[in-house]
Amino acid sequence: MMQTCEVAIVGSGFAGSILARVLTALGYDVVLLERGSHPRFAIGESSTPLANLSLERLGLRYGLADCYHLATHGRWLARFPELRRGLKRGFTFYRHHPTQEFANRGLDSERLLVAASPHDALSDTHWLRADVDHHFVRAASAAGVNYRERVDLTSSQLVPNGMHLSGTANHIPFELRANFVIDASGPGGFLAKQLSIPAALERTQTRSAVVFSHFDGVHLMSDVVPGLPNGPYPDDWAAVHHLIDEGWMYSLRFDDGVTSAGFLLSPRGLATLPATASGTALWSALLNRYPTLANAFGDARPVLPIVFRQRIQHRLTRAAGQRWALMPHAFAFIDPLFSTGIAWSLRAVERLALAFESSANRRRLPDPQVLTRYESTLTAEADQIDLVVAGAYEAMSHFDLFAAQAALYFGTVSFAEVSQRLIPDEHVAWRGFLGVGDPLLQPLARESLARLRQITNGRGDAGTTPERSGFAQWLAAAISPRNVAGLADPSRKNLYPVDFDTLIERHALLGMSRDSVIEALPSLRGMAPSSVFTTGEHVST
Repeated sequence: MMQTCEVAIVGSGFAGSILARVLTALGYDVVLLERGSHPRFAIGESSTPLANLSLERLGLRYGLADCYHLATHGRWLARFPELRRGLKRGFTFYRHHPTQEFANRGLDSERLLVAASPHDALSDTHWLRADVDHHFVRAASAAGVNYRERVDLTSSQLVPNGMHLSGTANHIPFELRANFVIDASGPGGFLAKQLSIPAALERTQTRSAVVFSHFDGVHLMSDVVPGLPNGPYPDDWAAVHHLIDEGWMYSLRFDDGVTSAGFLLSPRGLATLPATASGTALWSALLNRYPTLANAFGDARPVLPIVFRQRIQHRLTRAAGQRWALMPHAFAFIDPLFSTGIAWSLRAVERLALAFESSANRRRLPDPQVLTRYESTLTAEADQIDLVVAGAYEAMSHFDLFAAQAALYFGTVSFAEVSQRLIPDEHVAWRGFLGVGDPLLQPLARESLARLRQITNGRGDAGTTPERSGFAQWLAAAISPRNVAGLADPSRKNLYPVDFDTLIERHALLGMSRDSVIEALPSLRGMAPSSVFTTGEHVST
């Protein structure tokens, strides 16, 4: 029997489920299709302030109370304590060297901390995706989304006024005709194959492999390396990054004691490791090279198999067409280094929701020019993420270079966060991600990568002291017109708190007066907006 709907969404991760629910709230007939079933494991677990801003806006605009409450660690604990998560106060980085313990040199240690929130209640979160994705699927079903699990789609065909999908559902033949199809499934997704969308991986600079799992019994860095000077937050309650010669390692600690961890390895770094497809063997080889990491993870027990993937990057040439669109993760993925994935996906949810919202009482399809804008925006943003991350990989050759390059990312996102909170803009979802569209910030990513490659010769050279100092000085000057967070300041010794005094002092960078910034500060300090959920279920507009 042929089913019909207005919108079919393929993939029920958080982005697909939230978008399905929003479109249902707008009055669309939506079918949400999942190849597997929930709860299920997924990576991509580290949220950021920009991701949380998108969650809040979606919650307030479309009456999704849970999105609003899940946007801060404090509200999450108060409303959804059963959903596992981790406290993320900021970004922590350490530079390790083979066969050497991490050197505690006090304030001169190779250590960088950048706070993302002023206190725990307003903190970002690590998402235990099995719990979070399952929650959003259940919420979508409760809101009236037609959710179907264990659907294996095998073909699609563009037909007049829509797309015909076919396959099996629980091994029974399944056919669906949709006016519009959104692929939220991920790399190598359904539409990419069915529409024969060409790959564009050659357009990306970044290349990395990954070996990862979840672990019990990981020791705190504060225990493994005691006596480090206090930073703006406890080092371990963050997205912790361990920079190594072969690439870097992430360590995301959940509140229940489980830690998500993985090594991202450059091609040059991977070539120095044993030639094996075994994730366990690679994991052991890397720990054996770095004593402090071995001390932190030596007693840890993997609660899931240790997985190795030779390459994680993917990129397509198209992101939208007349009757279809791809979510960011289906279109392109670069690297998790700066936790861009959740924020970028939620920004796309906002954009597609607005596209359907503006068409709800007319054609009930996104206007072609909006889809063209969506595609061109994702293309530019994928390029920008790639350039910033590729620059960071080049900069890993020396900690001073990396700390400078990191200021490009943090300067860009902190300016965006403050602007979005202090300067209301109904078109904020269409602002470019990671500086795209900003005439000052967007060109810096490409120029920074070129300057770094001149220093490293593209082969990991550390450069000379004058070269590294010159790069840091150039970067600090380049971001200064947007640097509202006081970054790239040598006197801070790479420890950056949320600094309201600096924000007030640099009010002119936002185009605001000193008094207007002071008046708007409650929105940064966690005071509720004037129109906010009162019962936990509805929004006042």
